[in-house]
Amino acid sequence: MLLATDLDGTFLGGDLEGRTRLYQFIAAHPQIDLVFVTGRGLESVIPLLSDPTIPQPSYIICDVGCTVVDGETLQPLHPLQGEIDLLWPGERTVEQQLAHIDTIQRQEVPQERRVSYFCEADAVTEEIEALVEALDCDLLYSANRYLDVLPRGINKGHTLTRLVQHLGIDPQRVLVAGDTLNDLSMYHQAFNGVCVGESEDALLDATRHLGRVYHADSAGCGGILEAISYFGYLGPAGIDVEIGDSCQSGKSDLVIVYHRLPYEEVKEDGTLKRRRPRSPNGIIPTLLSLFGSGRSGSWVAWSQHEGDPSTFETHTEVDPVNCPRLTAARVPLTAEQVDVFYKKFSKEAFWPTLHTFWERASFEESHWEVFLEVNKLFAERTAAEAATGATVWIHDYNLWMVPAFLREMRPDVTIAFFHHTYFPSADVFNVVPWRRAIIGSLLQCDYIGFHIPRQAENFVDVARGVMPLEVVEKSNCAPRFFTYGCAVGLDEMTTRIKLNDRHIGLGAHPVGLDMSRVEKVLADPGTQQRMNELREELHGQRLVLSVERLDFTKGILEKLEAFERLLGDHPELVEKVTLIMVCVPAASGMTIYDELQAQIEQTVGRINGHLATVGWTPVQFFFRALPFEELVTYYAMADVMWITPLRDGLNLVAKEYVATQGLTDGCGVLVLSEFTGAAAELRGAVLTNPHDPRELADSCYFALNIGRAEARSRLAEAYEVVSHYDINYWTQDFLSSVKTYAASYAGEVTRLPQAEETTPGETAVA
Repeated sequence: MLLATDLDGTFLGGDLEGRTRLYQFIAAHPQIDLVFVTGRGLESVIPLLSDPTIPQPSYIICDVGCTVVDGETLQPLHPLQGEIDLLWPGERTVEQQLAHIDTIQRQEVPQERRVSYFCEADAVTEEIEALVEALDCDLLYSANRYLDVLPRGINKGHTLTRLVQHLGIDPQRVLVAGDTLNDLSMYHQAFNGVCVGESEDALLDATRHLGRVYHADSAGCGGILEAISYFGYLGPAGIDVEIGDSCQSGKSDLVIVYHRLPYEEVKEDGTLKRRRPRSPNGIIPTLLSLFGSGRSGSWVAWSQHEGDPSTFETHTEVDPVNCPRLTAARVPLTAEQVDVFYKKFSKEAFWPTLHTFWERASFEESHWEVFLEVNKLFAERTAAEAATGATVWIHDYNLWMVPAFLREMRPDVTIAFFHHTYFPSADVFNVVPWRRAIIGSLLQCDYIGFHIPRQAENFVDVARGVMPLEVVEKSNCAPRFFTYGCAVGLDEMTTRIKLNDRHIGLGAHPVGLDMSRVEKVLADPGTQQRMNELREELHGQRLVLSVERLDFTKGILEKLEAFERLLGDHPELVEKVTLIMVCVPAASGMTIYDELQAQIEQTVGRINGHLATVGWTPVQFFFRALPFEELVTYYAMADVMWITPLRDGLNLVAKEYVATQGLTDGCGVLVLSEFTGAAAELRGAVLTNPHDPRELADSCYFALNIGRAEARSRLAEAYEVVSHYDINYWTQDFLSSVKTYAASYAGEVTRLPQAEETTPGETAVA
């Protein structure tokens, strides 16, 4: 069958249950051709195509029949569009013809091949009719407000009939659906039709005598479902099709969806064994603590599996002592899926784009297909785990598309998303070929969290270019965050947006540090011994410390060149200052960093070869991951911590340094890139622009020469932030925000956009 439906009040109308049922019904029947027939302009329809819960139309007829395009490519459908174009004199011609009429006002809405005005009924004079007749056009007046000049003989019904003829479809296999007089022309064709519940009285009166038209009781989508049964489309089964078991509820009130398992899997003697996670940032242990009081829950993550699917263990226990009611719900991925989904696509396409290095990104459609496949597997497992009304907490960009799949499967759950990486501005993010699908998916969430206000506001700007959203609430960023004090500062941030009648909460929640982890290392007697040994090795030299992961976003080369400049500009520092650079290698198989590694090693070699003296090496370079215990030793001894990424979502290393210095009563100085998320919240740091070589060197020199009193004062400011807003604060603050938001807007939230059409009703004047 072909379902040709009006949008506003019809395909976008009715209650949530009816919409969900119809949309899933269409998805389950690929033999249904869906056609949007609307008074909106094409630009106003495009946002709907980014909503993953709305089925993709095969064709779109818009502008009251003046525009007809392919639903996938959005390109004009010829020869139909060409026929319409031949009848249209042109926008400028129509405007000039009616320019002297001061009783009509041009509508400022997207439209093509028609010119629309606002006016009162008595403004439609014989003069206007004659002027439009002279252009060989039709004049349509609707709803006592809208006046349209259209190509002669063109309306919704005419264009739909031409489309059906073009496709060679039996008119009896076509069902048209509408709710206003604007749709009347569709019912005057040889199609079956339905006027959905709550239709305009004038439409009901005009179609009451038509035998092929059914007047439904249910509004919107519910009425369309009634008509499908009434006319017996798709055989005796009709709308009783079984959608599948993806909508069945699970037992978990809280579901964590993370790409990493809450334990580590290692192979020993050919046997897969599990051990406690060695998380570098404390996020996993903190999320585990949510289930420490006997709270039931599931943790959805992937596990690599080859071979017979029946041998895969989907559910495993996590920690029967501390988290007795938490279950790991594993998603089986093949080695190829892991390679494409994580190592290639996520890191080669999304990672550079998110960090504003879009020119380094590699976008491949085949990789995107794998990404969708994996995200759908995550959503299916999540849907099966979540209890009715559960909270689902999804983490990071690897799982961007999970909300889209999950919302369709489980419209009852509260979906929360936290974006751990930087979120760039619209001019950067919009280079992603699949940006509409990604943003459409994220806008299925009930609450979205970012590290800092700037990232949340960037998201709003990107979303504004995809969907017609309204900013409902804003809040001041101060005093929690910097306003104008750094490159990523902001004075005000959006905290709630509205897409017609859908509300989405936004928040800034910078991840905190696991303070107990640092305290535990410092309490170890061996730590003091290592600190004494390091003190002896340095022979009284000043220590500048850098700890970064091998990545072009971290600005490692820029830092090395700035250090070389520093020693050149200040020769008195030679043999007195040493830079210890810890560079953590990328994961195995990540070949995209090989060239960068070679450049870094060459630069270190050049600096040391040029400046080293007997007993002094300017740069001590460690290309390996050091144990956290050893890093804390370096944190405690470093006079200056030099953290200068070109772009970073947050940067927990900076917080680890502040915590260590604060707990040891130190007076070290943190030099921090103002392009990190941490720069927006860490007061007391010396902020620097890593894109300015001179400033990068000068800020390090300034930090080396700060007096002890000022250094202690700066450190105290930073330590107060780090110690208060720790990892436990982050978790509780995020979940309480989700809970508060869900409670506040539970009665207001519906899932799909509904907006008024440009021309809600029409009456032929000429």
